[in-house]
Amino acid sequence: MSDLFDLTGKVALVVGGAGGIGRAQALGLADAGADVAVASRNLEHLEKVAEEIKAKGRKSLAVSVDVVDEKSVKAMADSVLKAFPRIDILVNAAGLAVRKPADAFPIDEWQQVMDINTRGTFLTCQVVGGLMVKQGSGRIINVSSVRGRYGLPGGYAAYCASKGAVDTLTRTLACEWAKHNVLVNAVAPTVVETALTRDALADPAFANQMKSRIPLGKWAMPEDIVGATVFFAVEASSFITGQILYIDGGVTTW
Repeated sequence: MSDLFDLTGKVALVVGGAGGIGRAQALGLADAGADVAVASRNLEHLEKVAEEIKAKGRKSLAVSVDVVDEKSVKAMADSVLKAFPRIDILVNAAGLAVRKPADAFPIDEWQQVMDINTRGTFLTCQVVGGLMVKQGSGRIINVSSVRGRYGLPGGYAAYCASKGAVDTLTRTLACEWAKHNVLVNAVAPTVVETALTRDALADPAFANQMKSRIPLGKWAMPEDIVGATVFFAVEASSFITGQILYIDGGVTTW
């Protein structure tokens, strides 16, 4: 059984590794035995995460990347491959949420959310997934949201649309790359307490609205996303692809 959940000798790349969810995922993959490269725009924060990974006895690398820029994404992959022999696992955790009424949502801000959440996910999948296709194996874990499936009356016209696109992209890539043994899945949390959501959750009305829809009566913490991420990366999930796993405290049950 331990072999099914062991990542010793594997190399993971966590894009968005400086954020709340991404950092937890990176550390969780390291705990499971993987060497972990982390990437985002904030190199200073990344270096701290890389040091945490090294403290666990794993190799790590911090790489700056702008996920909406194709050249930057390719340069990121090149940097990782200079430090490691291959990339076995890709986690796409970079994300942005802007909360404004749909009828007054500035289109440039709407596009910014779509660019980071959807274009960024596709570009990293395209570049790193292409490497996995050539090597004949790989695991991709996208970070989606329950909002990819369910709407929300809270000003998330951009965020919900972007995560719906991530869900469909996940299924499509799973179909296209299954023949290359590249498995593509997504984890889809309910609201997670991070720096990205802290301002919204500081609004008592919004916080109560969100919590009232979660049967477990609380929102998620970044550590709640780790187990599912590791599962999709290890041998235990070797016959699973194209799935969206809801980590939602029961939100999608009603």
